[in-house]
Amino acid sequence: MPRKMVYWASTAIVALALFGSLTYLTGSEQVVSGFAKAGYPQYLRVLLGVAKPLAAVVLLIPGVALLKEWAYVGVAIALIMATISAWFTGEIWYMPLGLLVLLVASYLTRPATRRLAQTPAALTR
Repeated sequence: MPRKMVYWASTAIVALALFGSLTYLTGSEQVVSGFAKAGYPQYLRVLLGVAKPLAAVVLLIPGVALLKEWAYVGVAIALIMATISAWFTGEIWYMPLGLLVLLVASYLTRPATRRLAQTPAALTR
C-alpha cells in the first residue's frame, strides 16, 4: 500500500507541475522574458508548452507502456536541463531538481500494469 501511495502522490505532483507548463503558451511577459534570459528561442517555449502537458496525460492514463517510458525519459531530460539552466542563470534551481526526484520516485514505484512487458529472453539475462 505505501508503494502505491508514493507512486500516485509523486506522479500527481509531477503531472500538476507539467500541466502548469500550459502557461508557456500564454505569451506573458514573465514567461517570455524568462526564456529570453536563459538564451532560449521562443519556439522552445511553445514546444515545451505543448509537450509537457501531453507527457502529464501519458503519465496519468493507464496502458500505453511504451509511450509512458518515452514520457518519463523526455520529462527527465527537460527537468535536468531546467535544473542546469536555472543554476547558470541564478534562478531557483532546486525546484526542477525536486520534481526530478519525484519523477524518479514515480518511475521506480509504478505498478506492473504501467510497465513494459518483460519478454522471456529479457528475464533470463
